[in-house]
Amino acid sequence: MNILEKYIGKVIIKSTILTLLALVILLVFFNFVDELDEVGIGEYFMSDAFLVAALTVPRYLFELFPVGALLGALIGLGALASNSEILAMRVSGFTTIQILKATSKSGFYMLLIILAFGELIAPPSEQFAQQLKSEKIAGQVVLKSLYGFWARDGQAFINIRKINTSTSLQDIYIYEFNEKGDLRLATYAKKAMYKDNNWSLIDISQSKINGEKIETRNLENANWKSILDPSLLSVVVVRPTMLPIWGLSQYIDFMSQNGQSTVEYEVAFWLKIANPIAALAMFILAIPFALRNQRESSIGKNIFIGVIVGIAFFMLSRALSYTAIVYNFNPGFSAILPTIFIFFVAFLMLRKI
Repeated sequence: MNILEKYIGKVIIKSTILTLLALVILLVFFNFVDELDEVGIGEYFMSDAFLVAALTVPRYLFELFPVGALLGALIGLGALASNSEILAMRVSGFTTIQILKATSKSGFYMLLIILAFGELIAPPSEQFAQQLKSEKIAGQVVLKSLYGFWARDGQAFINIRKINTSTSLQDIYIYEFNEKGDLRLATYAKKAMYKDNNWSLIDISQSKINGEKIETRNLENANWKSILDPSLLSVVVVRPTMLPIWGLSQYIDFMSQNGQSTVEYEVAFWLKIANPIAALAMFILAIPFALRNQRESSIGKNIFIGVIVGIAFFMLSRALSYTAIVYNFNPGFSAILPTIFIFFVAFLMLRKI
């Protein structure tokens, strides 16, 4: 990499980092404001809301990187163009291909760091935020795993395999112990519904243990007195953002084996693959915008273009993801299509300069 390539790369990296940080801070602030609605529930205080919002930083760094890449590259290259530096480089023999090379290299180096945030830091951060919030709101310790989540209710331990909604559960296992720590009652319910401030278990199988004697019985339904609250369940659902790409793959396999819908998690899986590719496409797309009409180029104009394209990309990506989930379209195609479109537009525009 020659001196000019290093110079362009340094400018792009600096502008992209600053732009990405500004976007992340803005969204974290909105997230914090949203969290304020639940402040005061249980022991969930403003300091907790701030921490929960702050813990979303790694996820937003990953999710917003394509938009940050486009805006940052447009601002950086636009500044070089408006100062006639790009023009001077091209007059001296520095080609568009070399500019593309310098931009792509700097983007790739940043991408490696962002991938580390998205796959290694964001999932545990999201899990910790959810754990903290559930403990503060409901005052209970909840352990999540691939096999649902566990909660303690007095002398009972509860395992819920699937949460349909915060008031509808599926495959519930309840293990009740005596004061000595011996298992005295094991209950399985196919479903549980929350209505009129009460839980009802449906299609129940119980095993009562008395020494070496075990008594079993089946019930159609029964009331379930539990301190588990729908507000707790709403914050302990295993969300796609809480899993790295390999965790998503395992979770998809598990849910498939249990006959559960996996579309939402498949969309998240493919978005994790498409997001880094989209970021590289955004870096490339910034080049023709910055190089055309260099004398008229301005940072303000480039920012405007970047915001419009970024918003369009974000909305298209979310719309296709929603369509895939609701109408059961192909998750991979729905997630990758916006990235393909960006690459296509970038290729067409590069051919014109």
